[in-house]
Amino acid sequence: MSLLSALLDLIFPAKCPFCGRVLDRPGICDACRGELPWTEGADALRRGPGGFLCAAPLWYQGLAREGLHRFKFRGMSSAAATLGELIAGCAAEHFSGAFDTVTWVPVSPRRLRQRGYDQARLLAERACRLWETKPLPLLRKTVHNPAQSGLKEAAARRANVLGVYEAVDPERISGHRILLVDDICTTGATLAECARVLREAGAADVVCAAAALTPLERDSGKKA
Repeated sequence: MSLLSALLDLIFPAKCPFCGRVLDRPGICDACRGELPWTEGADALRRGPGGFLCAAPLWYQGLAREGLHRFKFRGMSSAAATLGELIAGCAAEHFSGAFDTVTWVPVSPRRLRQRGYDQARLLAERACRLWETKPLPLLRKTVHNPAQSGLKEAAARRANVLGVYEAVDPERISGHRILLVDDICTTGATLAECARVLREAGAADVVCAAAALTPLERDSGKKA
C-alpha cells in the first residue's frame, strides 16, 4: 500500500454501505451481511414491462433500502464500490454470456448537478472493473422529469418516463447485446423505457441488473 493510499484510508475509512460502520477494508460488515434481505435463485429475476429481465441481489427493504438511500440521496458515493460488485456477481450468475456491452440508466443534467454524481453510472463502472472493461454511455436523459420515487402508481411511472431518454451513438448499440444497469427496480417502468430506446436503436437484446428489487405483492413473504 502506498503512503497516499494509507493517508486516504485514514482520512476516509471504508464504511459498510448499509449501516455506516467503519471497516478495515471496503465491503459489508458481518452483521449486515447476515441481516440483509438477499434474493435467492429465481427470485433474483423479475420480468418487467415489455418483457425485459432484471436481476438483483437484494430486496429493496430493510437494511438494503437504508443503504441505497445513503448512496442515492445522502452523498455516500463510496457505496458504489460494494453495490457495484454485488450487481456484477448477480449479473454474472444470471446473464453469463448474454451480453457483450454494458451501459446505465442516466440521470438528467440538472439531477447530476444537484447530486454531484450519477449513481447508476458509478454502479456500472464498478461492476465493469471486475470484468476488466468499461461501460459505454449509450443513453441520454433529455427531460428533467419528476422523480419516480414520488409516484406510486405503475401507470403514472410509465407515463413519467415516456420519451425522456434518447440513444447516443447508435453504431455502438446496433447488433449488441446490452446489460443495462440501474440502482433500484420498482415497477420496471424506467428500465422498460430505456430498453425500448436501445432496441429501437438496433440493440440485439437488452437485459438489466440493479442493486435491489422492490418486492411486489406476491413477494410480501420475503425477508424484511
